[in-house]
Order: sequence, then C-alpha cells, then structure tokens
Amino acid sequence: MLNIAVFISGGGTNLQAIINAVKENKINGKIKLVFSNRKNAYGLIRAQNESIDTFYLNRKNFFSNEEYDEGILEELNRKNIDLIVLAGYLNILSSKFVSKYSNRIINIHPSLIPSFCGDGFYGENVHKAVIKSGVKFTGATTHFVDENVDAEKLNNSIASFKSETITPRMFQYNMVQKARAGQKRIVLPEGTDDRILTAASQLAEDELVYLTILGEPEAIKTRAKNILGLKWNEERISIINPAESDKYEAYAEKLYELRKSKGLELSQAKDLMLDSSYFGTMMVFLGDADGMVSGAVNTTAHTIRPSLQFVKTKPGVNTVSSVFFMLLHDRVLVYGDCAVVPNPTAEQLADIAISSADSAIAFGIEPKVALLSYSSGNSGSGADVDKVREATALVKERRPELLVEGPIQYDAAVDPKVGKQKMPNSPVAGQANVLIFPDLNTGNNTYKAVQRETGGLAIGPMLQGLKKPVNDLSRGALVPDIYNTVLITAIQSEF
Repeated sequence: MLNIAVFISGGGTNLQAIINAVKENKINGKIKLVFSNRKNAYGLIRAQNESIDTFYLNRKNFFSNEEYDEGILEELNRKNIDLIVLAGYLNILSSKFVSKYSNRIINIHPSLIPSFCGDGFYGENVHKAVIKSGVKFTGATTHFVDENVDAEKLNNSIASFKSETITPRMFQYNMVQKARAGQKRIVLPEGTDDRILTAASQLAEDELVYLTILGEPEAIKTRAKNILGLKWNEERISIINPAESDKYEAYAEKLYELRKSKGLELSQAKDLMLDSSYFGTMMVFLGDADGMVSGAVNTTAHTIRPSLQFVKTKPGVNTVSSVFFMLLHDRVLVYGDCAVVPNPTAEQLADIAISSADSAIAFGIEPKVALLSYSSGNSGSGADVDKVREATALVKERRPELLVEGPIQYDAAVDPKVGKQKMPNSPVAGQANVLIFPDLNTGNNTYKAVQRETGGLAIGPMLQGLKKPVNDLSRGALVPDIYNTVLITAIQSEF
C-alpha cells in the first residue's frame, strides 16, 4: 500500500475525489499527508475532517524556492511518502525536489493539455474558458512530472497541436512552450535601445531563448545593470561588437563573395559588415544565430535589405510578405500582408495567401483563407476585384488542399450569419481565420483599427518567405512587442 501525499492550493475538490476513491478501495494507498502552500486553503479543512494530517509552510520564511522545497521534503521523509499527487497545486517544484521523487509525482490538470493550461488556468477558470471557446471535446490530463514539467511529452503534444478553435491564451501558451523547447539563439542588432535591453533581460530570465546583442559590451552591460536596473543573465545573453569580433573578416569576405557579381568591392563589404543589420543578418545566414529581430531603431528597409540581398527567399516563393497574429478576445486571426508589399499583383497576392496559410499551420491554426475585397463572390467586377479573383484561382491551383475563398468581404469572411447569407455554400465564409488584404493601405489600417477598437494584441509583423527568419519591429514597439517577436522568430526557425 502506497503512502500518498496530496499537494493543494485551493478548495481541494480533486483531493475529495481521491479521499473517496481510497475509501472505496479504488486506490491501493493511504493519504498520509495533505500539504498546501496557502494557509487558508479549504482543502486543508477537508483533510482535517477526514483525520488526515495536514502541513502548511509559508514561502516568505525561506530565502529561495530550493530552501522552501527542502522544508517540504523533510516532512515527506518523516511521513515515509511514496507518491505525491499534485491536485490543484499552484506552485512550481524545484528540479531538486522533483529528482528526489523521480517518477513518483503525478499532476492532475482539468483540461486536455496543451489546451487551457498555463498562467491563469486553474479550477473553474479552466472550465469557463472551455465553455467560452466552444471546443467539442474536453477532459482532464494526468501526467508524471519531471524537472521540465513532463517536457518531452508535453512539447511533442504542443508541436503537433492544431485546432480550429485555438484561443488567444492557448496561442500564447503554445508560443511560449515551443520557444522554450527549441532554445534558439536570436540576434538583436540594436543594443543601444532600452526597450531591446529590457526585453532581453525578461527573455533570459524566463529561459526561453539565448540572445546575442550587437554593440559595445561594457556600455550595454553598464546601462542594463546600473542605469536600467535589469537582471542580466550572462549565460543567456552575449554581446558582440562587430568591429572587434573575431568573425568580422570572415563575414566581410563572405559578403564580398556573395555580392561581387553585383559590383560589390571587398572594401565596401568590410564597411557594410560594421553595420549591425548586415552583421546580424550574416550571423543568421551562416548559422551563428537562428534568427534576427530588428527595427526598434532602424527602418524596415534597413532591417530587411541585407536579407533580401543574400539570405533570399525559400524555393518556390517569390514574394517576401508579413503576417500579424491578431489575438482578439475569443479567437486568433492571421492578417497578411500588413507591412511589406504596397500594391501586390495577383501572383503576389497568391504568394501572400499561401505563405500566410503555412504560417498559420506552423503556429497551430488550421487555415481557412479569405482573400478580401469590397465585393463577395460574383457580385462585383472591376480591376481590383478581378485581381483578387485571379489570386484566389492561383491559390486553389497551387495548393488545392487549402480551404480558400475570394473575393469576399470582411464581414462575410468572419461573421457566420453574414457569411451564410452572402455565400451559403462556402466552406470558408463566416469561419475565416487567415485574412489576406488586397493592398498594404487596407491591411495596415485594418490591423491598427482592430487592435485599437477591440483591445486585442497584435503580434508581429512576422516576415515570411525568407529562407531564414529575420523580423522587423515597429519603431514604436513596446517591450512586450519585442518579447513576442523574439518568440515567434525562434519558432519560425523550426520551419
């Protein structure tokens, strides 16, 4: 018979279910201890009502999480605990703790992981989110806990997870977990910008990526630590001055080799390689970094130009474009192109639509693509509508497996009632989640209007079509924008 300890933080409904199962001999064990990190957790009263020993420790009395866990371990040893069940326990166990009970810690989560889990998803919050999302299936997940929170199984699930009803919370959670699993190195060329340094500090603290910042090392560290007061993890953040790098000469020679047919001289290549955008892009090109994020200081043209010169586009892709992931209150939409191509041709629109659909797939969204216009179906005519109609035909020809509709108006694309009324036989109308705008003017203004009026979060722009990821920030980017763009760049490097 196993000696079981149940860890709780709240009401203890799962604890009660375990108590009942033990009474009914459905579990070959005895609950020897109920531990809570919260003094007033009602689950402790449930245990006391059943004459089960309870235990509470105040985290504030300990210098670190490791010391706190040591106090818990001492009590578990006294009770000769064989198995720990985390039943609504809202705290992360240290790796040392987990190793002491390797393969003897089980977690219960009231959803089908990786959906509806992470920050804020506990207790009734999970069930409310499930109902609100409209998913067809739900349940609970039990899994063994290791030092990485059952990392392999969870990450495999996340990597393959796709849903038509992915919620903003699900999207953000998946994004964080994918980045954490990949542990990519991202280069940030704009080391003089405080927003870049602040985002880098947060990313390093969260252990999501490794970062290379370009600039003067001592000046950057002094500003980050002494002026901005940032935590600075030098194991995860390295700083390179391009002019002093031992790879400067090799990078310059490589650029010369790649561009000499265009008339570039070696001396010019050496000058260009002192530019942080060129140096950072070459790091990505040669595999010394997995991706680059820039644009907080530099213009879009300055950020993208080097990648267009020598990174080039993926095979079969002729158009570099962008998408925004629009996280609205109840769904995630993909908008393309809102940042790069001013007035795309029909062929370019088709490229943008296909690239945007592939980006959606890579981030766990089953694409339903709508090519937008001021008319729906065959109701309108004119050069602008005809362009969208031609682009739709090209997408269907090149990627027949995609669900795509166009031309279609925005309301018919996203509103089920309007979609059914205007295009009743369309598999996309009223359900579109990848929206392709006919030109940059329309796309850029629409994403900004939707973001402002709904309070939604716009993550991007994410450039698509390049062989390796280089992403451009708005010069008005906030720290969360930079943080999120680094994450999507890290994920992008996987596909």
